[in-house]
Amino acid sequence: MLAFCAEHGITADIEPLPSARVNEALERLARGDVRHCFVLDLSDLD
Repeated sequence: MLAFCAEHGITADIEPLPSARVNEALERLARGDVRHCFVLDLSDLD
């Protein structure tokens, strides 16, 4: 499936968030205020 998507330019709509905003992401999920998939950027964690 991943190869098919790559060949046909099919991508997912995502909303990247820094890890510091994880609480905001959880609140928005609870409210149903999410149009895309959240992707937490964990690069700021040690």
